[in-house]
Amino acid sequence: MRILFIGDIVGGIGRESVRELLPKLKRKYKPQITIANAENSAHGKGITEKIYKELLALGIDVITMGNHTWDNKDIFNFIHQAPKLVRPANFPKGVAGQGFTIINVNHQKLAVINLQGRVFMANLDDPFTVGEQLIKECRNITPHIFIDFHAETTSEKQAFAWSMDGLVSAVIGTHTHVQTNDARILPQGTAFMSDVGMTGAYDSVLGFRKEAIITKFKNQLPARHEVTDSGRKLFSACFLELDDTTGKARKIENILINEDRKLDIE
Repeated sequence: MRILFIGDIVGGIGRESVRELLPKLKRKYKPQITIANAENSAHGKGITEKIYKELLALGIDVITMGNHTWDNKDIFNFIHQAPKLVRPANFPKGVAGQGFTIINVNHQKLAVINLQGRVFMANLDDPFTVGEQLIKECRNITPHIFIDFHAETTSEKQAFAWSMDGLVSAVIGTHTHVQTNDARILPQGTAFMSDVGMTGAYDSVLGFRKEAIITKFKNQLPARHEVTDSGRKLFSACFLELDDTTGKARKIENILINEDRKLDIE
């Protein structure tokens, strides 16, 4: 099973990058399923129904979220009718939406789970406990399990991945918007990467206008964070190959495309 996972899509320039590069990446890697984190796709704040449908039309099969899930209130108008949208499963019981989904991939199935860390983030339900419960449920259906672990610290991401080694196919981190250079397959067959990075503006601070953020660091006064929606582009992703029988990872490759790092995908 071949999976392409795209890092946090930030604003319109992030969506433009997907529109421009995803067809080329699909020709190169031939993924059977494409997943993307899109919690910042609506001008850096959540997602709208229009953007949800736009991303699906661009060739994304499953959309994961994170701590900005509820930033755009339009989500409450469509999340109940969005079977390909997955928000963190460790939000409290009764919260709208779903924490995982299972998709058909040719003659197989893939479970996609979204979880959110707690270090320096909201005090949600324990992702370790919730994750263990969901994995037991999913493994009754398929050994192919992909987890987007949306968290701040590398230590929490690493600890979670080690705790799930051999139980899931992949634990890939999102949230920090900076791709890490630690893609690996753990001893029991789980692919891991602390953070896949973001897809958005290259000349920015995490996808946002750098001038306001620099000023905030200097004077410590509140500043409005606005998405950089023009200029040079950055595309971050990773490619995975899973064993068809066991679901264990056979390959993980980071993908980073920007003005200084090109990829032969023409």
